[in-house]
Amino acid sequence: MNDVLEAVSPATSLSGPVTCVSKVELRVACKALLDRDTLNKSDPCVIIMVQTNGQWTELDRTEVIKSNLHPVFAKVLSLDYYFEEVQKLRFEVYDIHGTHSIGTRDDDFLGGVECTLGQIVAQKKMVKPLLLKYGKYAGKSTITVHAEEISGNNGYVELSFCAKKLDDKDLFSKSDPFLEIYRINDDETEQLVHRTEVIKNNLNPVWEPFKVSLISLCSCDEDRKLKCLVWDYDSRGKHDFIGEFYVTFKEMQKISSGNKVTWDCVNPKYKQKKRNYKNSGVVILTEMKLHRVYSFLDYIMGGCQIHFTVAIDFTASNGDPRNSCSLHYINPYQPNEYLKALIAVGEICQDYDSDKRFSALGFGARIPPNYEVSHDFAINFNPEDDECEEIQGVVEAYQNCLPKIQLYGPTNVSPIINRIAKLAAGDGNIKDASRYHILLILTDGVVTDMADTREAIVRASYQPLSIIIVGVGNADFTDMQILDGDDGVLRSPKGEPVLRDIVQFVPFRDFKTASPAALAKCVLAEVPKQVVEYYSHKAISPMIPMRDLLTPILSPVATTPTE
Repeated sequence: MNDVLEAVSPATSLSGPVTCVSKVELRVACKALLDRDTLNKSDPCVIIMVQTNGQWTELDRTEVIKSNLHPVFAKVLSLDYYFEEVQKLRFEVYDIHGTHSIGTRDDDFLGGVECTLGQIVAQKKMVKPLLLKYGKYAGKSTITVHAEEISGNNGYVELSFCAKKLDDKDLFSKSDPFLEIYRINDDETEQLVHRTEVIKNNLNPVWEPFKVSLISLCSCDEDRKLKCLVWDYDSRGKHDFIGEFYVTFKEMQKISSGNKVTWDCVNPKYKQKKRNYKNSGVVILTEMKLHRVYSFLDYIMGGCQIHFTVAIDFTASNGDPRNSCSLHYINPYQPNEYLKALIAVGEICQDYDSDKRFSALGFGARIPPNYEVSHDFAINFNPEDDECEEIQGVVEAYQNCLPKIQLYGPTNVSPIINRIAKLAAGDGNIKDASRYHILLILTDGVVTDMADTREAIVRASYQPLSIIIVGVGNADFTDMQILDGDDGVLRSPKGEPVLRDIVQFVPFRDFKTASPAALAKCVLAEVPKQVVEYYSHKAISPMIPMRDLLTPILSPVATTPTE
């Protein structure tokens, strides 16, 4: 399975999923905005909109920056990036008037621009002129959008800053300080990373803790310089400069030994003019929490095994296996739909199981020796060891069992889900990421025990388990969509919601003309996310974390898995 399957929020289509390559962070700045205010300058805010089914809807918005025609916005806009999809975006800039709702007055609009996320990602830094209605240029106004890819292996850091004895810039009150942190790029340009809130009338401010990804803070380079500026806020946008200092993330990590890290906040002009000048106050890093964001491949490469189980529907509605019209008919020249689905999914899963042994179960048939109906039996008829050697062993066991059983009913799948969930619960009690289960259920109709199945799935959502259901044949599978949480949260009959969305349902007929790989890609696309969600919820790290660029950065501080 390639890196693409690490991503989040996959969507499904007939040709397979549109797979999220990664998350992208966007930062926005504007220049030379139109001045709509009579007494002060415009108070701009940028709204980012996304087009879905031809309709524009608001995705997010920046903060409002008071009285500024050249704003650099601090808020980071986070989006999922899909390589195969055209993601149309629109950025609209407004002058905000107090509590007025945006867009209610024509003169609030300062300009907008349309583009695609792919264009921004390809350019990394996109600069475009802002346009008013009917394509008219908004003077010399421009918008700049920076894009940074946030890979699955990133961490993020939570920082807490305070300051002491800052210079007083106000005559009748104390300074209103805020802190800005800029990353200095390789080309010496500066990128705003974070802007704190303003602390009113205080020379010893304690700013709120904030989180930032390591790639945003320092491009995962602990020696990269960061420029920090302290300002006295002015409501008209003419902020008074208090002082600055330079720091690296490597210096910040000195706090891990229990010591606070302190920097002199220096005004270069004062330092040059005043002989005895020391500083304009000090800024202190009081706390730093570092979190590791683990990916699917971190767990797999850390030794997590994927145990694959297949459960096959042997109810009478499949038709007599001896009849060529039966869904279980064994055609010597072409595998039936059950075998196609089994082979397509199983061949991928077997790469992640070192012993290549897979459990193969059946339900809905009368089985020897007493020919009683069973909804949970080993198709190799060995209840002590239901595993088969590799996928080919499962195929052979399936073919061998067909002449020995009587197809019957009903279509009850809850017994097998409960069985595998119980097995997974045993692995779940082991406090490491050593084993995760995938249950593939192949069925030709809607399950009969829907209430019990919903209850079983809710219980199973607490275990290291994902369930894939493939509908075989031409039955009406509408009711089966209930089990797939894509259209809403699945609940038990008593109303209890699933902890995680662990079910993916796909009708095989949607892939009849597609390659087996398309079916496998579709039904397995959500598994990486589900694996990460389970272990993150349990706060379980990979057994042997990947040694990547972040290792030296992350090593000094305890880390936690986070989705």
